[in-house]
Amino acid sequence: MSKTKTPRKPKPLYRQKTPKINGDDFVHAEPITPAHFALREDGTIAVERRDEKRAPVLTFHDDARKLWLYQGNSLELLDAIAAKFPEGRFDAIFADPPYFLSNGGISCHAGKMVKVDKGDWDKSRGAELNHEFNLEWLKRCQKVLKPNGTIWITGTHHVIFSIGYALQQLGFKILNDIAWEKPNPPPNLSCRYFTHSTETVLWAAKSEKSKHVFNYQEMRKVTGKQMKTVWREKEFPVGDEEMPLIWTMTAPSNGEKAFGKHPTQKPVALVERCILASTQPGDMVLDPFLGGGTTAVACVRLNRGCLGIELDITHLMLAARRADREIIEIWLREFRVRFDVMIFLPNDLDLFSETINGSRVDDKPELPTERIYHKCDF
Repeated sequence: MSKTKTPRKPKPLYRQKTPKINGDDFVHAEPITPAHFALREDGTIAVERRDEKRAPVLTFHDDARKLWLYQGNSLELLDAIAAKFPEGRFDAIFADPPYFLSNGGISCHAGKMVKVDKGDWDKSRGAELNHEFNLEWLKRCQKVLKPNGTIWITGTHHVIFSIGYALQQLGFKILNDIAWEKPNPPPNLSCRYFTHSTETVLWAAKSEKSKHVFNYQEMRKVTGKQMKTVWREKEFPVGDEEMPLIWTMTAPSNGEKAFGKHPTQKPVALVERCILASTQPGDMVLDPFLGGGTTAVACVRLNRGCLGIELDITHLMLAARRADREIIEIWLREFRVRFDVMIFLPNDLDLFSETINGSRVDDKPELPTERIYHKCDF
């Protein structure tokens, strides 16, 4: 009598795995269990001596402008912020995460063929691990957002679909997906694809119940009508009432790269527009991947507070220099001094006359001046 074999259960077409993230998988996601430290009220780090080398470091701060820039692992620091502020700390987040596109490809820069190699932090570890990393940092961002807070995330097709799916998995409410057309994109050297000329910016609220901020009138000032979700390099001339004005978004200028440049640096105008649309003066903004510090510069200009985190110390120092320069330039624009010159003739006996050559001189300036001291801590 022959034995009847029990048919095997067919394998699912898609099997979800939960790979464990560690330092070998992601240079930007070192062990999250870690360093024993706590966040103090003034923004500094209280850390045990054995963990001093591993804990985040407050590298630059300006308490008056609510500006704090940290060098360290963003996942660890976000955990500490969530523990310190269980009800949420930030009104908005602007995140420019790794795109995972540095995998031996080629591009065109200044008319020459170059490798697409932005750093180990930008290398793909496979779709599943990439997505797991996106879930981890987004989960932490959600915890530190205030109930009505929102998050802006930029990305190309290499990462943006994972980001969108992760947002839905975590219960965010996606508000808009914005297409930003970049000026002068590098040509496609292989001639096998369309030229990549856009990036997507996702805007999402913390949850379905969030009553998010949208400064409609501020955005309407840009175009004169409701702003659309396509942001281009140039505005088209309006010869027809039905033709919409479209945002002008240029690449980072030479001035924005005066202290150096980050390989994925965003123009200040792009970040400014996002922050202006979704926050009020005095609000707090987080950037968990600070890079060259564009978010910090935009926040200083718009009178918003900013907490930025960057793992690479070289990029963080670039961000600190840019933020400090912006603070000084704003002070110079606002600071005015009146300089009065009084001339006495040799034979003038009335040394205290209020008139000189028939012109009245007021020795009291119209505006009181103060000695302003700017402290920059590195």
